[in-house]
Amino acid sequence: MGKEMITMLPIRPLIATAMVATSTGVLAVPAHATQHSGTPTLVGIRAAHHQGLDRLVFEFRGRVPAQRDVRYVSKLTADGSGRTVNVVGAALLRIRFDQADGHDRHGHVTYGPARRTYGLPGVIQVVNAGDFEATLTFGVGLAKRVPYRIHTLTRPSRVVVDIATPYRTVPVRDYFLNTANYDAGRTPYTTAVQRPVIPPATAYGALQRLFAGPTQAETAQGLRFVSSKATGFSKFTVKKGSARVYLTGRVTGGGSTFTIADEIKPTLKQFPSIKWVKVYDARGHTQQPYGPSDSVPWSLEP
Repeated sequence: MGKEMITMLPIRPLIATAMVATSTGVLAVPAHATQHSGTPTLVGIRAAHHQGLDRLVFEFRGRVPAQRDVRYVSKLTADGSGRTVNVVGAALLRIRFDQADGHDRHGHVTYGPARRTYGLPGVIQVVNAGDFEATLTFGVGLAKRVPYRIHTLTRPSRVVVDIATPYRTVPVRDYFLNTANYDAGRTPYTTAVQRPVIPPATAYGALQRLFAGPTQAETAQGLRFVSSKATGFSKFTVKKGSARVYLTGRVTGGGSTFTIADEIKPTLKQFPSIKWVKVYDARGHTQQPYGPSDSVPWSLEP
């Protein structure tokens, strides 16, 4: 791979923890939320790749929601609070169901994780942005802005969004923390998973998918994305064998011997053009910005 220079907006996960940011956290329903009688209730979300497209399915108990709005947006706004919800992807599709609920009469979420990652050619993430006053909103992070088609099915009630994937992808590896190995002190502490990315920006694609975190199945196997409080990355460059990653957020290792740098480095070094990885904090600082060496900011030191 030749010189690669990519700039992207910061990726800020909707749900984060001090050390490990999972992709399966559940977005809380407002305490005053109630289920509306006779309102369709979302009970499942699933996605899979078919020839030429990724199919995203929303399954409902009751009828199919009569009011549906699907469109590309420049940003995703949380219902109720109005705050911006960021989703990993190069394009953002907003899916809104009016007169539909995603919770039961006790306020419990009925469809599973509110943030979920997929290892598909097009669909990277699906993130809930609100379940408020019978309006249910999701953001879908895509690898590329492409045409899509919407249709409905019954028995059971489903809203189907077919997202075209008219491009070639190549497999890359992303490295996540293996919690079983780490807890046992058994190396390696990371496990590689495969992701499809669009060439020629394969290193950027691998890094983007890393920040999306593991899939539900991978999380169930004990894999985690250690964020070290990084909310994303603002810039990524590759030049003369050195990759430079500029993180966003109040990056800190919290005294841990394993940080986000331990996931970034093997993810990027799989590419022959990358020999060294230099990780910067949000202020643009790293310990060894020059020369043939890896480098991390002081905030990621134990």
